[in-house]
Amino acid sequence: MANEPKKSSRRDFIKISSASVIGLSLGALIPGGKWLENEVYAIPASQGYLLVDTKKCQGCSTCTIVCSLAHEGKQNLSLGRIQVQQNPFKAFPDDIKIDQCRQCAYPACVTACPTKALHADKKTGVRLVSPDKCIGCQRCMEACPYETSNAAWNHEDKNGHKCDLCLETPFWKEQGGPNGKQACVQVCPVNAIAFTKEIPVQAGDGGYKVNLRDESWKQLGYPIS
Repeated sequence: MANEPKKSSRRDFIKISSASVIGLSLGALIPGGKWLENEVYAIPASQGYLLVDTKKCQGCSTCTIVCSLAHEGKQNLSLGRIQVQQNPFKAFPDDIKIDQCRQCAYPACVTACPTKALHADKKTGVRLVSPDKCIGCQRCMEACPYETSNAAWNHEDKNGHKCDLCLETPFWKEQGGPNGKQACVQVCPVNAIAFTKEIPVQAGDGGYKVNLRDESWKQLGYPIS
């Protein structure tokens, strides 16, 4: 009969079950076709992210200095966890590059750490380094997929360190982290750094490098597009 419901056999059940398993397995792939470890799935998303506008940045490096002051208690551009790089041989807007930790949804630095010194904070999901657990292998720096590793090396204390959204700032008494302030955002004289709780698009730079320019910026004679 044409309208009679199709009966399912055990063979059909096995086929459907196998397809479901394959589907679930495919769900464990990230763009690019790499398998994710089960441990990665257990890592919660960060509750905060830094966005930057490299076309607005003037290259003063105030963000880097204040980061060093808040975390280390000293002015040292090498100890800042957000870095501004300038290339005088390139023209605007490619002459400035800001490297800030992206708090990646799938943090390669966390999975690469053999001692779990680099981990996600249980309350906020912010990716942190526990200096007492760091053995200095620098695998986090090697694992960071970006041109300039956002997991950096503290050459004075001989351990890895990275942006924690000011969650732990012994030399800055403001409340930091996703529910507080970030020193770099607070001091940038042109507001070229912003904080968001929304997860940026992970692929490429577009989710993290944004347009923070408005009409007031245009009045200063700068492009806003």
